[in-house]
Amino acid sequence: MPPGVERLSNCLNGWTLRSIQSVWFCTVEEAYARTQGEEVAVAQGIADWFESEPEALCCNRPRPHHLLPWILLVSCALLLSGCAGLPRRGAPVVDYAKADLPGFPPDIRWSGATRRDFDVRSSRLLRQVQAAAAGGPINVLVLSGGGAGSAFGAGALVGWSRSGTRPEFQIVTGVSAGALMAPLAFAGRDWDPELTEAFSGAQTQHLMRARWAGALFGASVYRGEPLTQLLDRYVTDELMSAIAREAEKGRLLLVATTDLDTEQTVIWNLGLIAQQGGAKSKRLFRDVLLASVSVPGIFPPVMIRVQQAGEDFEEMHVDGSAMASMFFMPDVAAILPDSLEPLHGGHLYVLVNGGFRTPEATTRNQTVSIVRRSAAATLQGGTRAALELAYSAAQRHQMSVAVGEIPDSYPLGGMLDFDASRMKALFSFGEHCALLGQLWTDPIDALDQAPVRALSQRPDAVQCPGADGHGQYPQQASLPPSPVERVPPQLP
Repeated sequence: MPPGVERLSNCLNGWTLRSIQSVWFCTVEEAYARTQGEEVAVAQGIADWFESEPEALCCNRPRPHHLLPWILLVSCALLLSGCAGLPRRGAPVVDYAKADLPGFPPDIRWSGATRRDFDVRSSRLLRQVQAAAAGGPINVLVLSGGGAGSAFGAGALVGWSRSGTRPEFQIVTGVSAGALMAPLAFAGRDWDPELTEAFSGAQTQHLMRARWAGALFGASVYRGEPLTQLLDRYVTDELMSAIAREAEKGRLLLVATTDLDTEQTVIWNLGLIAQQGGAKSKRLFRDVLLASVSVPGIFPPVMIRVQQAGEDFEEMHVDGSAMASMFFMPDVAAILPDSLEPLHGGHLYVLVNGGFRTPEATTRNQTVSIVRRSAAATLQGGTRAALELAYSAAQRHQMSVAVGEIPDSYPLGGMLDFDASRMKALFSFGEHCALLGQLWTDPIDALDQAPVRALSQRPDAVQCPGADGHGQYPQQASLPPSPVERVPPQLP
């Protein structure tokens, strides 16, 4: 556990400040370490602030009278933060079939919650990807959220390329950190060097820059500029052209954001956005990715300007995993009885940039401990439910399903632990497993495992997810040798 979070937990467990805020901060301490819900990791930033005055705030320290002003200051700041915020004009209720982004075709996005939006597009999009498959099975790649855990998925994709068995995907979907990987995965094996650079630690270690005034009176604990700069580094004219070319073939690149005003999942067709060309297209492409990874309260939301009935207004978009940690198809499509014939016989690959379980622990008979463990269970239950929904839909359409996940025994530091050395080790682990042919497991095996009792402290002592031989699917046709010539990273 990060020391700041541990100290915060110790302080709040015994302190008399039992406001809603303090209970919530305590709640997230344990969920921080192993869940897909990066939203709860705000405790780390708050803990760092609390550590700046450890003598004053920890419950096991003396609390002389001269500390009372500090306590009052913190209490007032927390109360005022509920009334503060940047001014914003009220947005009308949005019908995504009628709200347009000026200068873009309406099909660049749709709601993931309505049957009407699905029915309008499904037949055309399926014919499109069927043509891209050129008579072969449709391959779908699903990339989940997971923050720093995305190093595993990126390493797995690079190792899969180097093994010579990585197929071309007709559909690539991504949420949160998975959305950042999705364009590079969609563009193909030639973009593996950028995938390696972006997710092996060097480019992400400075993402967490606190803004304490903003945390109390603004929209986020951390600054959004480092994330924007990271995206500007990789969303280049060359990448946009590569994605547009692949989209011309009929392939689909889809990512999800959450519209907080309507509390809906919004699915964006990034391939279609790239095909529009120009600076405006590039800016929207970047902003959608930025929104999909902007964890509410951690990073600032992204405001996207739209028009409805001639009126301009802004929508507030945040991390797609606020509603769903991954998606294979819109939720409404997964439960409809309609047959999606082109998917039959296809292959679904799901890369989960995290795990499905937290280590077993005795829950103290105390409000804070009970709420904390319940929050962790709720968040992980959402990830499991998303995989179960995808698996059920795939089975209905006679698709094979393979799941790659970070083993529960891997010493994952947390979803916001962007330490360069740990990111590199996790990237190497994912690449190593793919090269060994031990990346994939059956979804039933992934979900139905014994509870975890202890975490390994050494990444090189952890078995790959497919090490037991579960879920071995037929090899895809070998692709040409990878153009990326480099020495494979060694496990620590």
